Amino acid sequence: MDERIWNIIVDSFWPLLRAGVAFTVPLTLISFALGLLLAVLTALARLSALWPLRQIAKFYVWIIRGTPLLVQLFVIFYGLPSLGVTLNPFPAAVIGFTLSVGAYGSEIVRAAILSIHAGQWEAAYSVGMTRMQALRRIILPQASRVSVPPLANSFISLVKDTSLAATITYTEMFRTAQQITATTYEPLVVYVEAGLIYLFFSSLLSALQNVLEKRLDRFSAR
Repeated sequence: MDERIWNIIVDSFWPLLRAGVAFTVPLTLISFALGLLLAVLTALARLSALWPLRQIAKFYVWIIRGTPLLVQLFVIFYGLPSLGVTLNPFPAAVIGFTLSVGAYGSEIVRAAILSIHAGQWEAAYSVGMTRMQALRRIILPQASRVSVPPLANSFISLVKDTSLAATITYTEMFRTAQQITATTYEPLVVYVEAGLIYLFFSSLLSALQNVLEKRLDRFSAR
């Protein structure tokens, strides 16, 4: 390997990894946590007996799932200033990714809730529980176990999707790779290196997902 290429790989590794740990990971964690909360609320709204609430939730999911995430980020960061709302790159990215996770995650949570046998509801009602008590104590704990694998996949996908934040000038790992490329003029080397770091993060999360699923399976077997 050419010495110059090797030096580029070595010199760019720590800036890329540091950007991943300091910017990509926090963006992912915050967006997913807020998105998961939004997903649960949206799923419950979709299952609500109140027609207006169901329609609002349905409209939100329809809009987010029907438009590209990149377009949503551009609307939030570049479009809202025309209405007098200017956001810094980080909160704009958090809002965009949270809305995305909330919409897609809500369908996962809703499907998990609907997968619980109706007899569970009836059993809860038979011991005097209200609908909210049954949901909190009986249904959601069971639904959470069902929804873990697809939600974990969504979390892993979000790690990679955060690279789109580079388009709104948020300096996460991919943005850092772009900046390094602008000075080294070696896009293939730098982008492959960044891709391998993303692969490392995704593989680590996949391994943790497998461990979590095995523990849940053992718990279920009991």
